[in-house]
Amino acid sequence: MQKTLFIGGGGPDYSEPQDLLLKYGNRHGLIAGATGTGKTVTLQILAEGFSDAGVPVILSDIKGDVSGMAVAGDPGGKLHAPFTERAEKIGFVDFRYDSYPVIFWDLFGEQGHPVRTTMSEMGPLLLSRLMGLTDAQEGVLNIAFRVADEEGMPLLDMNDLQALLTWVGQNAADLSLRFGNVGASSVGAIQRSLLVLENQGGTHFFGEPALSLDDLMRTTPDGRGYVNILAADRLINSPRLYATFLLWLLSELFETLPEVGDVDKPKLVFFFDEAHLLFEDAPKALVDKVEQVARLIRSKGVGIYFITQNPDDVPEDILGQLGNRFQHALRAFTARDQKALRRAAETYRPNPRFDTVEAIRDVGVGEAVTSMLQNKGVPGVVERTLIRPPATRLGPCDAATRRAVIDASPVKGKYETVFDRHSAHEMLLARAEAAAQEAQEAEQAEAREAQAAEKDREFKAARRYSGGETESRSSRSRKATSSGGFGKALTDVVLKELKGTTGRRLVRGILGSLFKGR
Repeated sequence: MQKTLFIGGGGPDYSEPQDLLLKYGNRHGLIAGATGTGKTVTLQILAEGFSDAGVPVILSDIKGDVSGMAVAGDPGGKLHAPFTERAEKIGFVDFRYDSYPVIFWDLFGEQGHPVRTTMSEMGPLLLSRLMGLTDAQEGVLNIAFRVADEEGMPLLDMNDLQALLTWVGQNAADLSLRFGNVGASSVGAIQRSLLVLENQGGTHFFGEPALSLDDLMRTTPDGRGYVNILAADRLINSPRLYATFLLWLLSELFETLPEVGDVDKPKLVFFFDEAHLLFEDAPKALVDKVEQVARLIRSKGVGIYFITQNPDDVPEDILGQLGNRFQHALRAFTARDQKALRRAAETYRPNPRFDTVEAIRDVGVGEAVTSMLQNKGVPGVVERTLIRPPATRLGPCDAATRRAVIDASPVKGKYETVFDRHSAHEMLLARAEAAAQEAQEAEQAEAREAQAAEKDREFKAARRYSGGETESRSSRSRKATSSGGFGKALTDVVLKELKGTTGRRLVRGILGSLFKGR
């Protein structure tokens, strides 16, 4: 059984093998360095190593170049030509070019299988982060989710949440008595934020069929783990959606997977590129959530590897959870950069052969200052490492190859067709229709009663009757109500514009009296 991943060669002549112990692969990691220093190659060789060991991988493809993992490298290619020489230099005798089993995913369904979740699965905390809500607005959103749970109304897509918020606004007075103030301004702000999210492509993300985590944890018949590549080149233009989606995915893994304790190898490895987007302007509650997940998810057999330009992008409490480090060059041009460089060097176990600060500043492209956990989970001594060459293509695959991989995918056809089952939107619409019908009937009955009463008064007053009907104010109201048709009545209910005491009383009775012994 494979027990290590070969990372590269260390030591003065790069001949000392640098390995990552598979049993500590779920102790998380950090890949950091300035642009163009080789972070993507390190990400690629780690994903290949885990896949070879039978560990499924999830990674985001920000620039589109990781899609090349579906294709074997080209020995004669411009980017790959130096790799044969590098393999010989570090003693990588088993080096070969090869393709890997890949499943492409895309929130927008254009470059891979669609990825969806439901509003209920996302939950109010992550939705609040996604929409940038204030504490008061987040409180109203929590109330809406609570009511949906109590009323048995599934929240699946954006239509469901929008309909529920409209209902919450209409019944704010009743809800405020139980949960505290439900301000119309807060409901309106959430609705506007949902509109912005919809314009950013959020409609594609919320709905069914929702992503099954089992489909991210597949292995091939020959035992290799699938590499799940999320197309994020378009998604990154909505950084809040990108960060929230990946955090949701981590949370789902944390809440769904069973405890496994210490394992011979991870059950799943998650690579989070552009990790700084997760923490920028994030409220403390969200950072605490990430720290909790990072600290505890390793017991579920899941490893998280953050990829970013500077270790300072990751909060210190989370940085302390990352046991396997791959630090590419940091450029210290300013006083702030130099301070960050020193802080990064202080997190490593020193090597007497060189100064860590100088090493981090001076390593070339394809090199990294590395430290992996050793026996008993002790951090290894920092080492300058020449990263091994990847077996797969550097750079993106072409559109035809991507389409062929998608067509041959084990999940082909499972997520492509959207379906909309009976949920909050349909349930609230049915209530509104019933309320509109009863309100219309009540108005008509009230008008008939008023007309009869007026005729009775005329008779008693001994007025001369010509045989024609006297058009009373009540009858005029009835005609106005009837002439609008059922569609107008439904609109009146939803907007609370029904006229007449009885109509308003019935609407409140059907739609508003959740907490009055119904």
